[in-house]
Amino acid sequence: MLENYFPVLIFLIVGFAFGCAPIILGRVLGPHNPDSEKISAYECGFEAFEDARMQFDVRYYLIAIIFILFDLEIAFLFPWATIFKEIVATPSVKMFGFWEMIVFLGILVIGYIYAWARGALDWE
Repeated sequence: MLENYFPVLIFLIVGFAFGCAPIILGRVLGPHNPDSEKISAYECGFEAFEDARMQFDVRYYLIAIIFILFDLEIAFLFPWATIFKEIVATPSVKMFGFWEMIVFLGILVIGYIYAWARGALDWE
């Protein structure tokens, strides 16, 4: 009975090796010479090794939420694009699929214009 699980064990060992080998090799073979430039603030706007309970500007969270929002909306375009040939090939669905995506993109553009007009995309 246990011999049936041997391929699963091999799969887990190989998967673990593929996951851990690059990390271990990078740690062993990579240089370890941090300087002031490497540990300086990078893209997030705060010092790397400071108090974790410091306050962030609200605009930072607003930009992050807007990015996630538009990123998820763009992810809804991929299923539509993958079946685009079937949508175009079916005469009864052709115009419905087109207008459905036009409405979706219109809502996306209206949301983008609204965020832009409210100053949510301005970083001072």
